[in-house]
Amino acid sequence: LRKYKELLVCLQRKGYKFITFEQYCEQKMLQSTIEAQWIVLRHDVDLRAKNSQQTAQIEHEIGIAASYYFRVVSESNQPDVIRKIAALGHEIGYHYEDMAIVNGDITKAYAHFQKQLQYFRQFYPVRTICMHGAPTSQWDGKDLWKIYNYRDLGIIGEPYFDVDFSNV
Repeated sequence: LRKYKELLVCLQRKGYKFITFEQYCEQKMLQSTIEAQWIVLRHDVDLRAKNSQQTAQIEHEIGIAASYYFRVVSESNQPDVIRKIAALGHEIGYHYEDMAIVNGDITKAYAHFQKQLQYFRQFYPVRTICMHGAPTSQWDGKDLWKIYNYRDLGIIGEPYFDVDFSNV
């Protein structure tokens, strides 16, 4: 954690600005210019929510807001931790894996996604999502969006669809 803080402080001193993925999407939608040196700081909270709470505290202490994506599994989905991270000024998002959870039934996956999105919105007005890769599943979570549109749910960004990595 000490080295992580040193890295962030060094990047700040070099002139980098930190933005959440939500801020990136908002600026992209407005077609406004993002400062030349910027970093979207995103954390996928897969298994150890308490560790994420520690990084969130460090970021808060040095004036950085980051994006934290939580899964529905108990190791990630720790309501007290989610509340504390949101209270520190960080973005909360849904790290979805609904296709794997319901064994590829796209209708059930969409219903599950909607339910979980509402759950996470009790902590933060979730506007961005990020798929969690499920390597032991045969289902690709992104397939959910072949039929449904996450924008219909008030979602403004999903990194796998909304970032042109040839320009970023």
